[in-house]
Amino acid sequence: MIHALRIKGFGQAAVISELSLVEESRVVELLTELADQGLTRHIPARDLWQLTPDGREHHATELPKMVGEAADGLRIPYDQFLELNTRLKELCTEWQTRNGEPNDHTDAEYDASCIARLEQLTHDSAPVIDGFATAVGRFAAYQHRLTAATARTKAGETKMFTGVMCNSFHDIWMELHEDLIQLLGVDRHAEGSY
Repeated sequence: MIHALRIKGFGQAAVISELSLVEESRVVELLTELADQGLTRHIPARDLWQLTPDGREHHATELPKMVGEAADGLRIPYDQFLELNTRLKELCTEWQTRNGEPNDHTDAEYDASCIARLEQLTHDSAPVIDGFATAVGRFAAYQHRLTAATARTKAGETKMFTGVMCNSFHDIWMELHEDLIQLLGVDRHAEGSY
């Protein structure tokens, strides 16, 4: 739970459940136990959970134990992931802008070409994420979530491409990237991977 919250920053129990592959009712129990220990806190107004400063410190201490030998299995497909990450950044820019102006999504043909490329990226990411999942089983959830976001985008929910805090493709990809950075101990600035 602590690692999932570290990746999300904050989230509802259902989202933490999806990320951690733990049943939602059990997630609520565990988060409540962690809150009793001063590691998490609940924000009732939006039904959100987040780590406390002590929780973030605890995560940093426990992270090496969480990773263990799995780090080697994650490193192998990581370079391929970075190539996909570059493609996604370019595609997101093209989805959000056209000719230096914001994309108003009135050109169906242009949007369809971007969505087709998103579908291809989703397809191309599957073996890479499978490689991550071989090392750490819960990574399999990322492919399911990315595929669902792509399907929703194709069905006309334009915010599911690059929307913020709505479980969009971009949101999920950023969580995947942050998860990898945390587990592999990557210095994002040194690597230049945003």
